[in-house]
Amino acid sequence: MLGKGSKITNREFEKGKMSMTEKEETILPKKKLLSPKIDAVFQVLFGEVGSEEITKEFLKAILNENITSVDLSKNPILRRLTPSDKMGVLDVIAKIDNKITCNIEMQMVDTGNITERLLYYWSRTYSRNIHKSEDYNSLERTIVILIANFEIKGLEKLKYFSNWKIIETESREIILTNLLELDIIELPKIYKNNKLNKNLKLLDWLHFLENPESDEVVKIMKENKGVEKAKEKLEEISNDEVMQKIADWKESYYREQASIRTTGKKEGLEEGKKEEKLQIAKNLKKENIDINLISKVTELSVEEIQKL
Repeated sequence: MLGKGSKITNREFEKGKMSMTEKEETILPKKKLLSPKIDAVFQVLFGEVGSEEITKEFLKAILNENITSVDLSKNPILRRLTPSDKMGVLDVIAKIDNKITCNIEMQMVDTGNITERLLYYWSRTYSRNIHKSEDYNSLERTIVILIANFEIKGLEKLKYFSNWKIIETESREIILTNLLELDIIELPKIYKNNKLNKNLKLLDWLHFLENPESDEVVKIMKENKGVEKAKEKLEEISNDEVMQKIADWKESYYREQASIRTTGKKEGLEEGKKEEKLQIAKNLKKENIDINLISKVTELSVEEIQKL
């Protein structure tokens, strides 16, 4: 306690104020991080100018290649938008070593046409590399990377990462061109049969995308400085009010799309079952089976069966 006439110096005051701030920060609950799987958050995390080192380390893990530089200047500045602005699929365009064009897309909802979309994105990105007056030799290697938050139909037997190129089908060895590359990552598969791939740096990044607040990611950050930088950037994004609103809007959109798709599937199944019952009833009716018995077997009303 200060005696009468005692004065507090500016230095002591600032020191006391700092101590209070530190105490307040300790007491305040830790802010929940936005999910890096939300495409808008993913786009800022890996596509915003200033994220070059983070994206470079991420791409090195995916492509397993040495990368010197990454240019992210072709991406839109999302933080200038508002949730009311129209936002379609948000991908990341990265120019690697000034000679490779890479398109990275984070896809949360299975739209059912993912393969066709991948090829479209690749062809669009590839064709943009040449102008009318230029020769075809000026076309650049183009890579499309899809990170899916779901398992893709037809790829059930493959691991969480698969690499695709145009090859000769008989020998399955000769690659037609190295200018086309499609890389597919299925996040749900990272927990399946990956014991042999524990040391892959790519798996570190995928665990970060799946749950950046997990204990596993805390361990990963001690060895992987790229993931550590990514989490620091994610913390900064999570404190941005504009990004919080955009992320909320995006999550609502995902729920809506998933609901529409699920409802559509259920309706389709119900219609299919009804058609099957009607066909069974029609066949039984041809055999002069009692209508009441048909109704009991098929669960159709007598009136419905009479109309057949």
